[in-house]
Amino acid sequence: MRVRPTDATPPRPWHTLSAERIQEALECDLAGLDQAQVQQRRERYGENRLAPPRRRSALRRLLLQFHNILLYVMMAAALVTAVLGYWVDTSVLFAAVLINAVIGFIQEGKAESALEAIRGMLSPVATVVRDGKRQQIDASELVPGDLVLLASGDRVPADLRLLTVKELRVEEAALTGESLPVEKAPEVVSLDAPLGDRYGMAYSGTLVVYGQASGVVVGTGADTELGKINRMLGSIGQVTTPLLRQIDRFGRMLAFAILAIGAVTFLLGTFWRGETPAHMFMMVVALVASAIPEGLPAIMTITLALGVQRMAHRHAIIRRLPAVETLGSVTVICSDKTGTLTRNEMTVQRVVCAGQVFDVGGVGYAPEGDISADGQIVDIARHPALALAIRAGVLCNDARMRLDDDGQWQVEGDPTEGALLVLGSKAGHDQDACSAEWPRLDSIPFESQHRFMASSHHDEQGEPWIFVKGAPERLLDMCSQQFGRDGEQPLDADYWRRMATDTAAQGLRLLALACKRAAPAGATLSFDDTSAGFTLLALVGIIDPPRDEAIAAVSDCHQAGIRVKMITGDHADTARAIGAHLAIGVGKPAVTGAELALMDDAALRRVVMEVDVFARANPEHKLRLVQALQENGQVVAMTGDGVNDAPALKRSDVGVAMGLKGTEAAKEAADMVLADDNFATIASAVREGRAVYDNLKKFILFMLPTNGGEALVVIAALLVGLGLPLTPVQVLWINMVTSSTLGLALAFEPAEGGIMQRHPRAPGTALLSGFFVWRVVMVSCLMMIGAFGLYYWELANGTGSESARTMAVNAVVVSEMFYLINSRHIFAPVLNREGFTGNPYVLLAIAACIPLQLAFTYAPPMQNIFGSAGLSGQEWLKVLGAGVLVFVAAELEKWVIRRSGLAARLAGS
Repeated sequence: MRVRPTDATPPRPWHTLSAERIQEALECDLAGLDQAQVQQRRERYGENRLAPPRRRSALRRLLLQFHNILLYVMMAAALVTAVLGYWVDTSVLFAAVLINAVIGFIQEGKAESALEAIRGMLSPVATVVRDGKRQQIDASELVPGDLVLLASGDRVPADLRLLTVKELRVEEAALTGESLPVEKAPEVVSLDAPLGDRYGMAYSGTLVVYGQASGVVVGTGADTELGKINRMLGSIGQVTTPLLRQIDRFGRMLAFAILAIGAVTFLLGTFWRGETPAHMFMMVVALVASAIPEGLPAIMTITLALGVQRMAHRHAIIRRLPAVETLGSVTVICSDKTGTLTRNEMTVQRVVCAGQVFDVGGVGYAPEGDISADGQIVDIARHPALALAIRAGVLCNDARMRLDDDGQWQVEGDPTEGALLVLGSKAGHDQDACSAEWPRLDSIPFESQHRFMASSHHDEQGEPWIFVKGAPERLLDMCSQQFGRDGEQPLDADYWRRMATDTAAQGLRLLALACKRAAPAGATLSFDDTSAGFTLLALVGIIDPPRDEAIAAVSDCHQAGIRVKMITGDHADTARAIGAHLAIGVGKPAVTGAELALMDDAALRRVVMEVDVFARANPEHKLRLVQALQENGQVVAMTGDGVNDAPALKRSDVGVAMGLKGTEAAKEAADMVLADDNFATIASAVREGRAVYDNLKKFILFMLPTNGGEALVVIAALLVGLGLPLTPVQVLWINMVTSSTLGLALAFEPAEGGIMQRHPRAPGTALLSGFFVWRVVMVSCLMMIGAFGLYYWELANGTGSESARTMAVNAVVVSEMFYLINSRHIFAPVLNREGFTGNPYVLLAIAACIPLQLAFTYAPPMQNIFGSAGLSGQEWLKVLGAGVLVFVAAELEKWVIRRSGLAARLAGS
């Protein structure tokens, strides 16, 4: 495929140029380009395609998966076990490394397909005028200056400056976030007009839903707005997650600590106690192998996978495994408005008649809800102006309502007209029944230059009627009367303007309804019939209402210390009103994209922390906002559904796409997809993410004391001058048993109570805080005291070294069994029924570990391999005593922390 040359057309403010200036600048006319011009421009500008990005080879991507400190540690452990001849352990470790790398390779390949999804949005064909003839061509052959014809159902094939427009409405939600189709007009607009307000432009990848138009191609391929998004997306690298950054730091610190302990142990044994260098080298190798957390990748994968499974039950589909935990560390959620916080279903909430205001209950397209005034449900029949206004909205209407196979109400046609049909159903004015009683004779469709729609009917008695609906200021010019409680009366224009201002201030879109009891002057309805003489019936306030569950979810996020910001392509007034309903940005201004464009990076970093509602935002604005938040140290989740959201979704720490109404480009760029398009699902996912992080931390706090205790036992023996309490193979046995059986149980821990009342952990927090280092050291010392104490005691009483070592090994493992129960809660007590039985996998793990230790102690083959010996009942009681020591001391430490009031502060560290 040909790649666009570098001498592309410089960006120009095409929306500010008239049709004549456009044709002059691009050297074209209404007869279209000739073949010579087309060929010349194709050679200069290239094909109308989005060039694929340069990709790394599959081999390079696979090799880079191994560039990870955790995998380095695992491979080191595998080499050590190979040196010792434990080929089963070596095979398991290398298999774990390979599996982790393959998973990462597959996930990265999926992420790169986001660019393919955007390129797939380009139209395959285009209708053009060339050499004065209308023809259909492959859209990739378009060049700047081509004259393109658009009709309803077409996907716009390139960026066009519209020349002629006939009732054109274009669905631009995927590009601008605008919730309704945009009415287009060929007039010029100001230079600083946002993308959604450039009514004289039609952009590549958007969809024509109504009308016809012609336009000149002003941008192809990479020069289109879609191309700009593609370039932004291609330039954004993969953002690493907080957990992976913490694991990386943890791995480096642990590697340093392991090497330091190994060096100290070797020097003490060789130069102080006279052990042979060969023996001490094998001891150090065993200690290093035991200290390397080879179980950590497995527990990470299992814990994250369980989180994925639980989230799937809550309609959150995870595409990248680390995103599970990242959700738990989110400090800011940037949400799109339409379809995420709101229902994406326009709803009438207010009807203003002469002298009375009515509130309409219910949300969305389901025809359920009451009509009330002053808090009292009204009888429509007692309010003739209201009843006639509702009838007018149903009859002067081209949309249709239908019930789909899933029992959900859907609207076919303009969403605003659909809202009027739903209002009619709530009032008992079914569309089919109304149309049968008052059949339509003719109509004038809505046109942007006239700003109204009209239809003529006759009622059951055969009396003629003309209904109009449209912009309030336009209908006020057409009306001389208003329908009040006592019938028709002179129009009070000031009253209607005041009510329009009041309704608009609540973020409602306004529509006026009027009627005239007359027949068309001619055979058909014409504009002359709509010039004057109408009676104003009502103003209708329509809004895309917030989801009830989103309101509750935003409140949950605020309680959890997570800030919610709304970033939308919609108008500022609408965004501010929806934000107020959701308790987002209350009492604060809404900042528009035009204002953001004037800010430098420093000003934006300040504003983004103070303001919560951003309106008329284009893709560049969304991306800058996410980056500014991250530069302020925030962990950002970004939601979106359009291709305009894809760059910000990819750049954020957790990109969340909509599964029902989202574009493929958004889904491919995201880490998580909401199967129900519901913001409340994000709050549930955050809860699961926090639980996942808690479980990972519990596993590390459980695992490290085993390694530390083993090292301290050996060091203590060297300091006292005794033989080594643990042989190298016994050290590896302990490590295998505690990691492969006991530790895995913590992956199944349920979320602790009050998890969503905590504030998010501070970005950059270390995986192990100072307190947790203390916990690891304390438990390591307790295990050392139990194991070394028994070893020393038994030797002092004349017990053989094999039995003494067997007791030391069992003391460490039994201590781990008891400490596993302690580890279920970091601060809360476990001396209750929930503490012992709340996670059945803990009991199963202990039950699985017991026969392994019995086999280690009594099975002759195991005795030959590990140098163990059988123990008496009295000796087992001493071993249990070592475990009880750890359990009681750990619970006592928790009690002291809770009594001192430090638990809440330490939980966030």
